[in-house]
Amino acid sequence: MPLLVNGERVDLSRPTGDLIRAYPALEEKAKLLRSQPAQIVEPKGLLYVQQREFAVTTPKDGSVSILGSDDATTCHIVVLRHTGSGATCLTHCDGSDTEAEVSLIMSSVKSFSNTTGYGRLEVHLVGGFNDDRQLSQKLTNQLLRAFDLQPDDVHLATFCVTELNDREEKDIHFPVIYGIAVNVKTAEIFPATFPEKGPDEDLRSAHVLTGATLTNIYDAEMEQLHIGPYFWTPFPHVDFWLEQDDQQILQNLSTSPLAEPPHFVSHIRSTLTFLKEHPFPSRSLFPDRKPRIYKKNEDGLWEQVCSDKI
Repeated sequence: MPLLVNGERVDLSRPTGDLIRAYPALEEKAKLLRSQPAQIVEPKGLLYVQQREFAVTTPKDGSVSILGSDDATTCHIVVLRHTGSGATCLTHCDGSDTEAEVSLIMSSVKSFSNTTGYGRLEVHLVGGFNDDRQLSQKLTNQLLRAFDLQPDDVHLATFCVTELNDREEKDIHFPVIYGIAVNVKTAEIFPATFPEKGPDEDLRSAHVLTGATLTNIYDAEMEQLHIGPYFWTPFPHVDFWLEQDDQQILQNLSTSPLAEPPHFVSHIRSTLTFLKEHPFPSRSLFPDRKPRIYKKNEDGLWEQVCSDKI
């Protein structure tokens, strides 16, 4: 029932450096992943997953063929897949409640895999780096422990985290890979960037900034993206934060200011502006208490559908 590598239970009492040395194939696979240039993933057929969100689907999905997420610095991106059913989940974890999150994604993948008498659960962990506060290392350890506590065997297939995803430039550490995608049809995992992070990018980011717990955003049976309904109280000191210069926002609202991608501050400003415009989402965004629902159109792009047509 534990976390396994090559059929052996991982010894979590030892440092992760020992784990890497004990299984050189994991290090080789991480090296191979790091060596690949990030592919630009266009919106067609893509389901983009933000921080504290997850989505699960299967190869039968006629709308979504790629799950992806990026902008991970100390965060880790987790792909959990059942090799029999092909059910695949991608999530973007930040350490807020790792044990509960792992249980949630395990049950979501298993719900699509119950009829399959063959295959196994494989987990792929990517993200983090040797950051000053060791937040990445802490999250790596949390994820390994959480998967080891599951009632099912889970096979660690990719381990490209923290020290295995670190590069150094002028004494400053950075992640090598900030984002990944998984092809649901072929199971291929590759470094990726995403020009489009929608729909409802600001709304979803606001949900995270106001303390969201891990949220499932996709109904694979209906092939629909569900956003909300989300509720929050007015964001404290929003005007103060919007008045700050870029450096203040970077220093105070990032877990790793020196390693953030260049668009981090503009993204935070956009989210704060959205929170200022919508202090009470129950009035302005979700007056009917129903989610915003999207389906892929003929061009493979998300299009909002009216809830009364569902």
